[in-house]
Amino acid sequence: MKLNRKKFLTAVAATVLALGASSALAQKVMKYTHFQPAKNDQPKHVAALAFKEHVEKATNGSVKVEIYPAGQLGPAQQIMEGLRLGTVELGVVHDGGIPGVYKTFNIFGMPFVFNGHAHAYSVLDGKFGQELAEDMRKRTGIRLMGYADNGIRHFTNNKRAIKSPEDMKGLKMRVQPSPVFVKLVESLGASPTAIDWGELPAALAQGTADGQENGVTNIMAASLYQHQKHVTLDGHIYSLHAYLISEKFFNSLTDAEKKAVTEGVDKAKKIHRDMTREQDLSAKKVLSEKGMTVTELTPAEIDRFRKASQPAVRAYLEADVSKEWTDKLLAAAAAK
Repeated sequence: MKLNRKKFLTAVAATVLALGASSALAQKVMKYTHFQPAKNDQPKHVAALAFKEHVEKATNGSVKVEIYPAGQLGPAQQIMEGLRLGTVELGVVHDGGIPGVYKTFNIFGMPFVFNGHAHAYSVLDGKFGQELAEDMRKRTGIRLMGYADNGIRHFTNNKRAIKSPEDMKGLKMRVQPSPVFVKLVESLGASPTAIDWGELPAALAQGTADGQENGVTNIMAASLYQHQKHVTLDGHIYSLHAYLISEKFFNSLTDAEKKAVTEGVDKAKKIHRDMTREQDLSAKKVLSEKGMTVTELTPAEIDRFRKASQPAVRAYLEADVSKEWTDKLLAAAAAK
């Protein structure tokens, strides 16, 4: 009887271990990467935590989410390649990092397309945004699950207040490594200097660039205000982050897991948008409190920037990126 009991307990233990091993093998791991610090005042990170909580709970742990903030898995181009190859499962990537794999995304470098957050959301969440996402999926094997804010972009510099395109002349202005941003700054008379995001604070501190352009979220995240005295709230571009998932990984999920991931992105996107939008709308207060001199522009002054920059950028996009998608973006924005 003792022997039988011992055999029984051994068999039970073996079964439990086998079930545990089977469960571990069945668990799917999502490497989720973004480029903001792991702080609770950073929209991308708060959104990532909400995604993780939802997905792991909704899938009863069959999908485990590992968050890698602050670019821990590499720069944007490396993440895009990882998503395409399936070595990275989810990346929240800014609009400047996407065109290396999907060139069409350069169209979002068109200045002064959107007249505010609600206008941008209506275009991106509508037919245009869906068509672009499907085109990207077919061409790259990367599924665009949602569009969120990277902040409305403004010009900063450490030389002088900027109230007109003429004030840009002679300034060395950092841009992200993207031809469309180079064209934008050139059209306004400044000298563009392409510098990666991770190198930007040092470049400003060392005087490699006099200024740069970003939204308030990124200015705060990288403490750029420490090296920049002036900011002009011109709002030349509504900048994007895209929630991108490897199509290979997405297709490996069950229907229930796909639903959980889709819902998780929706939750993350809302948090991401809400936090960034709030910071955008508080730009004058937030940046002046950091010691920056804030210049606000009238509609007429903004129109001067629009007339100086939009024709040159549009001509570049139509010739070198896609006339079809440039026209579609402008038509969708005009229709809303």
